Amino acid sequence: MDHDQPAGSRAGQRRRRDRGLHHRRHDPAAGPAWAGAAPRRAPWGDDPVRGRPHRRGRRGRPRRPRHRRLRRLERLRRLRRLAWVDTRSEGSELTLSDDGGPSDTPPVLTHDDGVIAIDTLTAGMTDVTAGYLIDAPRPALIECGPALTIGSVLQGLAALGLGPTDLAYLVLTHIHLDHAGGAGDVAAAFPNATVVVSEHGARHLAEPDRLNASSARVYGPLFDTVYGACTPVPAERLRSIADRDELDLGAGRVLELLHTPGHAKHHLGVVDPDIGAVFSGDSVGVQLPGMTELRPATPPPEFHLDAALRSLDRYRERSPGRIYLAHYGPVDPADAVLDQAEEQLRRWVEVAEQARNEAHTLGLTGTHELDHVAETLQHRFHVQWPQSAEAADVAEDDARLRMLNDTRANAAGLLRYLHRRDTGELTELG
Repeated sequence: MDHDQPAGSRAGQRRRRDRGLHHRRHDPAAGPAWAGAAPRRAPWGDDPVRGRPHRRGRRGRPRRPRHRRLRRLERLRRLRRLAWVDTRSEGSELTLSDDGGPSDTPPVLTHDDGVIAIDTLTAGMTDVTAGYLIDAPRPALIECGPALTIGSVLQGLAALGLGPTDLAYLVLTHIHLDHAGGAGDVAAAFPNATVVVSEHGARHLAEPDRLNASSARVYGPLFDTVYGACTPVPAERLRSIADRDELDLGAGRVLELLHTPGHAKHHLGVVDPDIGAVFSGDSVGVQLPGMTELRPATPPPEFHLDAALRSLDRYRERSPGRIYLAHYGPVDPADAVLDQAEEQLRRWVEVAEQARNEAHTLGLTGTHELDHVAETLQHRFHVQWPQSAEAADVAEDDARLRMLNDTRANAAGLLRYLHRRDTGELTELG
């Protein structure tokens, strides 16, 4: 509307008539001309915060702005996924905000054996990587996730009531950035915490330049967008673990630490005899919510089949009842899980070897050989998500799995293992 037209013009008359002012002359001393006009019901509600109108909803209430509606939908989707996780462990409790949605701190689950799972929100997604807090007189956090999302884990620990001097141990199964990238930040936030890691990985946390450089080559663009660089852990804060070392958590509770190479030569398994649980890192495999079976994690450069199988046997010797996967959550019964992990490892190596031989027959080498092996593995071991899942959820689950357990990366690790096995380059640890 053009407000510069004179009041005596037709447009001005229409404007005054619409306001109910055309039958009287206005006295400037009486205040604004519109002050005595009858109020009109507007089809738009006024936003008192932003000072601009927005649409009303079906019930006459102001409609939320689009970005708030989308945020609410995402919170509801997160809640639906978390509710699925909650049913896997009877007796678990889910931490929610007052309005019934997930709280602003990361999702926190207390399982029936007392283990507290903190979602690291890797890549901003739930159900990718979990850290596990053992609540004891000297609390221990197993895994911390990548550096880029370590703030979420620190918020989760604070929400659980842990002050800066309360955490006794940060236990890392291995130093890959999705498990240990935030170790330096945790050490800074909890100055009394000892960072526990395999003797083969400790030096890389004290001086992480080589770790960051190699990770940047492996992850490519994801290094900057998902993981971030690991900051140093002061050498005096590190405890290098020998095989079968123990951590005293107080009140008679002890964690046993085992060397479990296969996924990586510096991998540790954590056994909690008090509750009959194993915290397996990546040594048992990956099983995200909705997956019906495990997938092995066989990335380059250190995958070693024989070492991985021996590590599974070491877990069997402890007779655990439950296994906590870093990716993602508790699975049981442990003996059936370990049997499936062994079967999957053998099947993936067998299929990869067959595909490699086919590639050689076809004259494929280099990236073409890798493409052929990866496509074969993808075809043979394609994940079938629940049929009841919505298309958007399936797409998100696929993206989550590709980021975490990419078939091409697994294929590259398997090809490297086969080459080193056939040329006699393998050592006992890989």
